[in-house]
Amino acid sequence: MKAQLLKIPQIVDGSFTLRQFKQSNINSKWHYHPEIELIRIHHGMGTQFMGDNIKRFEAEDIVLVGSNLPHFWRYDNEQSLNEEVLYSTVIHFSELLWGERFLDLPENILIKNLIEKSRRGLLLKGNTRNKVAKLMEKIKTSEGTYRLIYLLESLVIISLGNQEEVIPLSSLGFEHQSSISEQERINFIYDYCFKNFKERIPLETIASETGFAPSSFCRYFKSKTGKSFTDFILELRVGHACKLLHENKLNVKQICYDSGFNNFSSFHKHFKAITSFSPQNYQKSYINDYQNI
Repeated sequence: MKAQLLKIPQIVDGSFTLRQFKQSNINSKWHYHPEIELIRIHHGMGTQFMGDNIKRFEAEDIVLVGSNLPHFWRYDNEQSLNEEVLYSTVIHFSELLWGERFLDLPENILIKNLIEKSRRGLLLKGNTRNKVAKLMEKIKTSEGTYRLIYLLESLVIISLGNQEEVIPLSSLGFEHQSSISEQERINFIYDYCFKNFKERIPLETIASETGFAPSSFCRYFKSKTGKSFTDFILELRVGHACKLLHENKLNVKQICYDSGFNNFSSFHKHFKAITSFSPQNYQKSYINDYQNI
């Protein structure tokens, strides 16, 4: 399945859209669009695909997605039956929202540079994320010119953020490929891995399924994702373990085996390498953060 061109619904009484979704799977297809996207995740967690970047996402992440950058968010099979649960707030706007010459004004050089950087996808952290979250709330509740002002202010805040708080996701060399066969192949690999990551996936098997020799498959996967196939599977397993730790229904040893690891020492080693926490400390940190909300 190739990346789909998504047509963003337009509104008659505004120059950009802000929509809120109470479904976890609304952004679950590999897609792109000419509009820039500012998305805030309110609830849930899963795996985020942004160009050639693959990483875990969680509640309160905010991402600025540039024009025509393929992306999607795959939740960990999470769909609340509570109609009050809000999963995401999404703003779509055109690069030319303020007019063709606006970004060329000397005062707007930082915003122009930000628009260019957003083509890689930008993850917001720390104070930058917190300030933009508040401004997104103001956009939702405001009318008229103030909506434009708050959106512009959000871009200014992001453009002033440091490298610890505004983090590029996709690689510099990533280009959106329009080849249907290539997109079908990489999507097949993703789907196969999501279905089978709890089991051992022999390199010979996945290579054969995609028409490669094992060594060629490794080079292909690294060129498309920026990481090794082994690291990708480890991240899927650790991500699944994070979900189970949040649910707090199984003990750590059960979570280890349910996530596809064969022994506890390997699980502990890779979990800490990816999250910087031991499984126990990760769970304690999550519980403490949740209680403080």
